[in-house]
Amino acid sequence: MPHPGWSTCKFEGIGTQWEISTPLDVAPAVRDELLETVAAYDKTWSRFRSDSIVSCLSRGPGRITLPEHACDLQEVYCALYRLSGGTMTPLIGTSLERLGYDSAYTLMPAGSPVAPPSWEDVLDWSGTGLAVKEAVVLDIGAAGKGQLVDLLGDVLRNRGHSDFLVDGSGDMLHAGSHPVTVALEHPYNPRQAIGTVELDNAALCASASNRRAWGDGLHHVLDGTTGHPIQTTVATWTIAASALVADALATALFMVEPPRLEEEFEFSWLTVSSGGAAAYSNLFEGRLFT
Repeated sequence: MPHPGWSTCKFEGIGTQWEISTPLDVAPAVRDELLETVAAYDKTWSRFRSDSIVSCLSRGPGRITLPEHACDLQEVYCALYRLSGGTMTPLIGTSLERLGYDSAYTLMPAGSPVAPPSWEDVLDWSGTGLAVKEAVVLDIGAAGKGQLVDLLGDVLRNRGHSDFLVDGSGDMLHAGSHPVTVALEHPYNPRQAIGTVELDNAALCASASNRRAWGDGLHHVLDGTTGHPIQTTVATWTIAASALVADALATALFMVEPPRLEEEFEFSWLTVSSGGAAAYSNLFEGRLFT
């Protein structure tokens, strides 16, 4: 929770709720820049709108030029695609649409799960340049909201705010001299918490299969080698220096054992399995309720 007396700026963007908390009021010009940053990100990456930059890739082969922040996103996705053996991929969009998580939010499956194409077969992504050999539905939802959290943090820093908490519906970035205590949402009851963690100049992100779930066993965290929803893990939390990395790793923990990820990323973590068992890293300095 933000500190008592802090000012809170709230708005909607990319289909979720945002709260920016700061000791000083966010000036109208700064709020406008925050909203413009969210709008620009949505216009670039959204698979739910026909006028986004990536939407043309769903209509056939082609090449697009992306903003500079795509370089960091590509680097993280490349690493996690490799570490997961293709299980985590930005090409999962068509599989999600087939299961009903489409631009119209029909939430009605159009058939059995289907695996997306292999990255090496259809996708050439180098920095800001991205080309596809066939029509694909790009979905960077496993890391995109986290990156947008970071971009909003950059806006605040550039506008002179050294103390803040950016909260994109549970994906958070904290900066400043006063840490904040954050509750960890119970994966089966959003009104309860399973514990707390202190966030101090770092990012905290979570992924849970119940956040976007529909039908019988259908949710948004899919195995990129099969197109099936992953059923072994129900919730994850990660703390890292950036929300981009924390968000991506929160999803990757559904697919990859933590030691493998720790070989290349510096982060701490907590996971809850479908059987209710919790596991966590030595560096995850939180408190779990019994």
